[in-house]
Amino acid sequence: MKKPLIVLSGPTAVGKTRLSISLAKAIGGEIISADSMQVYKYMDIGSAKIMPKEMQGIPHHMIDVAEPWEDFSGSRYCDMAAPIVDDILSRGKTAVIAGGTGLYMDSLIRGNAFAPFPATGVRERLEAQADTVGMEAMLSQLRSVDPDAAGRLHLSDRKRILRALEVYLETGETITEHNRKTQAVPPRYSPIWLGLDFAQRGELYRRVDLRVSLMLQQGLVEEIQGLLADGIPEKATAMQAIGYKEFVDALDGRCTIEEAADLVRQSSRRYAKRQLTWFRRNKAIHWLIREAGDTGREILENARRIVSDFDN
Repeated sequence: MKKPLIVLSGPTAVGKTRLSISLAKAIGGEIISADSMQVYKYMDIGSAKIMPKEMQGIPHHMIDVAEPWEDFSGSRYCDMAAPIVDDILSRGKTAVIAGGTGLYMDSLIRGNAFAPFPATGVRERLEAQADTVGMEAMLSQLRSVDPDAAGRLHLSDRKRILRALEVYLETGETITEHNRKTQAVPPRYSPIWLGLDFAQRGELYRRVDLRVSLMLQQGLVEEIQGLLADGIPEKATAMQAIGYKEFVDALDGRCTIEEAADLVRQSSRRYAKRQLTWFRRNKAIHWLIREAGDTGREILENARRIVSDFDN
């Protein structure tokens, strides 16, 4: 019998953290973060990471599990998160997976068997090639062997473009074909899917802009200076994330702090739009629609009702 759990998804800055805590308190749950940045230690402000004092006694998992100089993949996330989910459920608790990294969520639910990472030097050669010829050439190379994957990726998705090329060069199979085979396997879990969004897109973007301003007030630039002073490379995967790479450029003199902040706002809005595109492909999601200025109480009650109906 497939194991039940709750997945709470949605774009950045929509209020998932607050709702996940309220829901976990109401139903006796523990929270598993599905955020590709909150896995990193010491990167607290730029990832909008929840702090222990904000957790209200609810256990949180998959936060601060990687060093900022490490690469962290969907495969590693699933390897670490699946035993946590199983443990929570075995103790008669509800597991609430909450976050905005759709790949992590989908892969964990499906129980994806990721293509291997053989230590043959192919990835290193691809990295060096990308540094030399640029990502436009690398994306063109991917397009020639896997147009479907290339069509889903943006030039900024360096890690995924190189990953797709690596899989093809190592296995002779495109990552599109690999994913198609994986999706044919019955999922590991049968979750209750919830999605949180605003009725007005402008309200979401207003909250995104407000979050960037708040991060600056909280000391985001100083956080980045500390990471660099501790020897974290500018090219580290974590440092290439939205909210970090822009201010690294500012600290290096390539733009001003104000220009970097504007870039973060623009990139965050685009990211929120991509997140919504990803999640809206999932027809199993029950959408909870917020209005500007709401208290969240009605949204919580709607979420509880959906969970209760599922249990019955």
